[in-house]
Amino acid sequence: MSLLLRNVEVEGVLVDVRVTDGRISEVATELSADQAEVLDGTGGALIPGLHDHHLHLYATAATSTSVSVGPAEVRDLDGLRRALADVDDSLAPGRWLRAVGYHASVAGDLDRDALDRLVPERPLRVQDRTGARWTLNSAAIGALGLDARSDLGIERDASGRPTGRLHRVDSWLRHLLPPSAAPDLAALGAQLASCGVTGVTDTTPFDDLDDLATLAAAVADGSLPQRVAVAGSPELGDVVLPAGLERGPVKLVIDDAAYPALDGLAAQIDGAHRAGRAIAIHCVTRTSLVLALAAWEVAGSRQGDRVEHGSVIPVELIADLRRHDLTVVTQPGFVGERGDEYRREVDGEDLAHLHRCRSLLDAGVRVAGSTDAPYTAPDPWRSMRAAVTRTSPSGAIIGEHEALGPRQALGLFLGDLHDPGGPHRAIAPGEAADLCLLDRPLEAALERLTSDAVVATVCAGRLVHDARAPADRRRARVNRRG
Repeated sequence: MSLLLRNVEVEGVLVDVRVTDGRISEVATELSADQAEVLDGTGGALIPGLHDHHLHLYATAATSTSVSVGPAEVRDLDGLRRALADVDDSLAPGRWLRAVGYHASVAGDLDRDALDRLVPERPLRVQDRTGARWTLNSAAIGALGLDARSDLGIERDASGRPTGRLHRVDSWLRHLLPPSAAPDLAALGAQLASCGVTGVTDTTPFDDLDDLATLAAAVADGSLPQRVAVAGSPELGDVVLPAGLERGPVKLVIDDAAYPALDGLAAQIDGAHRAGRAIAIHCVTRTSLVLALAAWEVAGSRQGDRVEHGSVIPVELIADLRRHDLTVVTQPGFVGERGDEYRREVDGEDLAHLHRCRSLLDAGVRVAGSTDAPYTAPDPWRSMRAAVTRTSPSGAIIGEHEALGPRQALGLFLGDLHDPGGPHRAIAPGEAADLCLLDRPLEAALERLTSDAVVATVCAGRLVHDARAPADRRRARVNRRG
């Protein structure tokens, strides 16, 4: 049985598109519906499925069972207390309470004592909105035995007592936490499909192969219908990944709280290259970007090497990005969601350089789009709108000179999984049948750039999202019988 997408707009022309064995087999007019499942596009645009080039699947799935305590949901200490108390009262004794998205503008810089005053009995952990820091209350510190541990990342006061703040410790923290239900990757897979997403690159720096087992199982059973590439840390540089997962670049994080030595960073780049892997380096400040570029100068670059985020790129560094043929994987959605905080908190000199898009493209630097979910919403269309409007929640314009046209913004998500920022995938015979069907012609869709326009999503030739009305589906069955 093949899939026939009838009456769809491809490059401005109405055609039929046949999908067979996971690939596009024909693009023509008036194709036969014999032995095919028919999906009538009613003139809507058919585009390649979107690829989100940087997100975190486990963390995004876990948000469904976490309390959101960011500035958008909680405005002050009383609001934080109420949000935590509501969930505390609903959980069984002994269950951990997980809160995410915190920012100091809500109730200051948290520590164990501040959390003890909010939730004294139940183990509580609160993640800040960067994802880099967890803060634990005393019950959680005791449950994990942190008083007796000497791991890096455990902050202590002058007396040696843990403050509750843990910095970049996910690699070992997840193994200390009590067993819990696996994150609902099926719900996340369906959410992504509803946005037309057919592929993702998980850039979590996993350092244990066992951490990938749940992802691989979700791909195998179809819970995650998308193609999934994983980065992983240098420790997984040359290991064989579980079946179903594709190999992405090696992920390195430059921690602005403790910069690595240049020689060590260059050696890690070289190690990834020797293993046949590209490197993706997390850079959110100008200092981290300068250090990364210096390391590339020593180790050399290879095709596929990436700057993750590139949150602050001074204009004088753009030529170095181009010279090393690096791709910047950016998240303009941060401007749309956090722009007002940026205006209050980011140094005025850096504000003009935030989340560049147009200036990089104009200089010949390859740019790819991503959401960095869960740190922005896992909806690429929201990121596209932010890339076009550069508008904060209050309506302020940030970096107007970096705004893209709608087609350019869409193009950020049309590159191949293994070639972000490269040529856009096409609707043509022989191409993988990873497809997104819109309910309107492309020009109309570009006017609003909203996931509401997505009516159907096809992953590897299989229809995984179908928002058509029941009457439309009945007509499709009649067409197929006919």
